Amino acid sequence: MRKAALVLAGGVALMLSACGSETSGEFTTADGENAEYTIDKDTGETSMTIKGEDGEATLRSGADVPVNLPAGFTLFPGSKVITNTVVNQPDGQGTMVAFEADAPADKVVAHYRDAAKAAGFDIQLEMTTNGTVMIGGERKADESSITVTATTGDDSATTGQIIIGTKKAG
Repeated sequence: MRKAALVLAGGVALMLSACGSETSGEFTTADGENAEYTIDKDTGETSMTIKGEDGEATLRSGADVPVNLPAGFTLFPGSKVITNTVVNQPDGQGTMVAFEADAPADKVVAHYRDAAKAAGFDIQLEMTTNGTVMIGGERKADESSITVTATTGDDSATTGQIIIGTKKAG
């Protein structure tokens, strides 16, 4: 999943560059891998492909990218997706969804905690601080990981983020 982190970091950098005038380009990563990206000015969606020795990794990010969470997981009821980022690579997939919900942070996180436990995840981190609730865990059987963070704002709307990384059998 190291590559997923690199691709995700590159994708975030590309999203920030969306404010500029370039809508596509190519570059070489620090590891010497070839990469290309496109930014759709109308939708704000960013996509990127990196080709290397291990195969091809792709990233797709934007508010309209379809959310496809692993089996057993659903968005918190009534959530509004702010952005969805999906990273596919030869050994797995990573998903990061940023969202808003009209419920307290603890209720939002409880929704994902229950789903994670039902899906076989061992919750190893639970933290509440300054209005932010966070959990993190893993499922050792397939080396999957989950992190959920939610913060209740001053207007009582909650912003949150769920990150799930799954490995492909192989």
